Amino acid sequence: MPAQAPRWRTALRGVLNSRALRTHIGTVAGVTILAVLLWRLGTGVFLDGLRRIDGPALLAALAIGVLTTVFSAWRWQLVARGLRIRLLLGEAVADYYRALFLNAALPGGVLGDVHRAVRHGQSSGDMGRGVRAVVLERVAGQIALAVVGGAVLLTMESPVLAEARHLAPAVGLAGLGALAVVVALRMNRTPSSRRGRVLRATLGEAREGLLSRRNWPGVALSSAVVLAGHLGMFVLAARIAGSDASVAELLPLAVLALLAMGLPLNVGGFGPREGVTAWAFAAMGLGAGAGLATAIVYGVLSFVASLPGAVVLVVRWYQGLRPANRYSPVSAEKYAPKDAARLSSKAFPFSAEPSEGRPMTPESV
Repeated sequence: MPAQAPRWRTALRGVLNSRALRTHIGTVAGVTILAVLLWRLGTGVFLDGLRRIDGPALLAALAIGVLTTVFSAWRWQLVARGLRIRLLLGEAVADYYRALFLNAALPGGVLGDVHRAVRHGQSSGDMGRGVRAVVLERVAGQIALAVVGGAVLLTMESPVLAEARHLAPAVGLAGLGALAVVVALRMNRTPSSRRGRVLRATLGEAREGLLSRRNWPGVALSSAVVLAGHLGMFVLAARIAGSDASVAELLPLAVLALLAMGLPLNVGGFGPREGVTAWAFAAMGLGAGAGLATAIVYGVLSFVASLPGAVVLVVRWYQGLRPANRYSPVSAEKYAPKDAARLSSKAFPFSAEPSEGRPMTPESV
């Protein structure tokens, strides 16, 4: 007869296998990282960083946010055009601000982009292409971060420079091996394979959206400007937190922080970024406390930069509640039963009413 497992082990297994934990694992990880950092470094660093934020710093954050959001929305518009989806720049800016605010306000850091993708797909009348346009736009930003970040980490003094130099040959060989596998599969593919057709169609859309002759200059320029804005925000946060390190010292640390922010293990963006930044500052001899304060200030400035997205949410929610939208004295032919049912959904704060294949947005944005 097998021995019965201890109760604590059974209970722990039940907690780890619970659906609630799997759903909120990112939030739990982010809270755990922050708790450990505050336990080791104290809350004084956190409070001191917040006290240093003043009015000019908030205005600078808003200005950087306008720059990065407009260029991000332009990149999204270019990708959507490559996928033959209509998207006006003003509407893209409003939707992008809304997504940034939701990313900053909700756990996980990606729910705003998910909402943006679904709404764009609904408003364009092609859910698949709408979602893929958002995915490709985000991929373009990650590619820019990987290329520029890799160059910075391999050429400038950083905590990972020595390790990166040792790993570079292995990574290069692995890349060549992966390329050889792709070429071999391409040469031996079966034309009738459904999976192969789907893959070729996806790659074709990626090529049209990101690498076509008409799109790639704009995508590259916008990605470079957006990345420069994020790096500038990090340098500003370091200065506000009291760090006197040079820009050359801060750039590799900023790249590491941005890479950590890509992990979906955060609470409103806080979590891995603070842990990696504290470690990187300590490794560079700048102090873990200074790194934590810089990351905290950066998080606050990023949240402030996303606040226009809250205005977009409120405006659209108000537009959905206006009596004119519900009881407009127009003929019955204009509001057929199908349109009336569609209008009834506008009371939801996050709604974006489709109109002629594009989302409705305030003209002032």
